[in-house]
Amino acid sequence: MSKLLIKPQGTTGKVHDITPDSAGWGYVGFQLYRLEAGETASGSLGDREAIFVFVEGKGQFSGGGRDWGVRGDRMDVFEKTPPHCLYLPNGSDWAVTATTRLTLAVCTAPGAGGHAAAAIGPDEVPQLTRGKGTNTRHINAIAMEERDVADSLLVTEVFTPAGHWSSYPPHRHDEDSFPHMTYLEETYYHRLNPAQGFGIQRVFTEDGTLDETMAVADGDVVLVPKGHHPCGAPYGYEMYYLNVMAGPLRKWRFQNHPDHDWIAQRDA
Repeated sequence: MSKLLIKPQGTTGKVHDITPDSAGWGYVGFQLYRLEAGETASGSLGDREAIFVFVEGKGQFSGGGRDWGVRGDRMDVFEKTPPHCLYLPNGSDWAVTATTRLTLAVCTAPGAGGHAAAAIGPDEVPQLTRGKGTNTRHINAIAMEERDVADSLLVTEVFTPAGHWSSYPPHRHDEDSFPHMTYLEETYYHRLNPAQGFGIQRVFTEDGTLDETMAVADGDVVLVPKGHHPCGAPYGYEMYYLNVMAGPLRKWRFQNHPDHDWIAQRDA
């Protein structure tokens, strides 16, 4: 199995715990908790900032020295409504108690103390549609660069209809050469509907030194350390993913694969 494909560690509790050390890179961390009503999780961020995404369900949340009350109202991710989210700066402690069955994502990156703790959305989360034909997908732009809510983190959700492609045409953001491109590590947390389905993701560089094609199951995470990273949803199964990106500059600048950029030019 590819080292870029991370399977969940069980079905309850902390089922993903991806750190810069475990991923072999410098910025992005991703944890995922699946809790039953009444169960708790907590942590200390240290030198990292975090965006907490209530993927499914509700929980009583405290963090950054404040009680944020019960957050979350989307009970199934494929409702496609924008999620409740919270931003906490580095140095914060946090705790959550699930009030229903809860799936909570903890998206982390280096923090610099430049932003205060804040609630995000769902009314503040832009809903966008990108692409044409079977490249159409739908986005909940939780914390992209247009929103000055974090020091390093970029976070977004994407819904890819059955039979469609996403993160396509293939593009990369693996060079620190702003304004032409920014270096951003990235994780994809995948969900499928119905859950027994699968998706396809390829991570590859133009020189062929990295070329991995993976079948992703419901709940898997794919690491994108560099290269292009398109994914597709087979007929009959729609695909969701939560993206976490971070690098030395909080901007998203990418370049399409030169062999496939004609598609973007045609559809522009």
